[in-house]
Amino acid sequence: MQNSKVNVSLRSAAVISGFALLTSVIAAPFAELYAFPRLVVPGNAIETAKKILSNQSLFVLVIFAYLLTFICDVIIAWATYILLKPVNGPLSLLTAGLRLIYTIVALVALNNLVTVYRLLTAPEFKDVFEPQQLYAQVFLYLRVFRYHWYFGIIFFAFHLLFLGFLVMKARFIPGILGIILMITGIGYLLTTLKPYLFPTINVDFASYTFYGELIFMLWLLIRGWTIKEPIENT
Repeated sequence: MQNSKVNVSLRSAAVISGFALLTSVIAAPFAELYAFPRLVVPGNAIETAKKILSNQSLFVLVIFAYLLTFICDVIIAWATYILLKPVNGPLSLLTAGLRLIYTIVALVALNNLVTVYRLLTAPEFKDVFEPQQLYAQVFLYLRVFRYHWYFGIIFFAFHLLFLGFLVMKARFIPGILGIILMITGIGYLLTTLKPYLFPTINVDFASYTFYGELIFMLWLLIRGWTIKEPIENT
């Protein structure tokens, strides 16, 4: 009976991770690939501010889509810790902690978008700043959001590296998924460090390796509920 309870816990953790990843996969691309590019005009603070003012509802949706994504990151960190704790408890805890650190950094970065919204919509700021100054402030906070969030991806990349290692060691998950997750982590790490280590190389490594979590998500949703036996560290 005790083993059965543990098995159900692992099975539930796998399914919860899968659905949290699925939610994140829907929310993040909406904000990052669809809505945000429609609101931000690269290099043009005035036009960017005007677009946000004329599409305030869409900008609010962007904020909440990012927020939903980061909440899912917390759930994923917890669920994958439960799932992989039988493989190596301390390393699983470290892996979850790295994703939580990334999420905290991302949430702090998201506050910059909240500040942008308040700067453009709160009447008191119109009395303090000239329009050009206000739009410049808005553009700066939009860039700071990016800078802070991308810095946090360093922790996310190491999370994926450790997650991949744990998955490789787990007997109840195909080892190939661990290799793919590690490749994904390396891609994110190279992309994040590129401006500092090799700024002349114009390659987005993550765009070629991002699929790792997608494949892991599909396995969790399709096969996660069939997990029967926890693995013990030998």
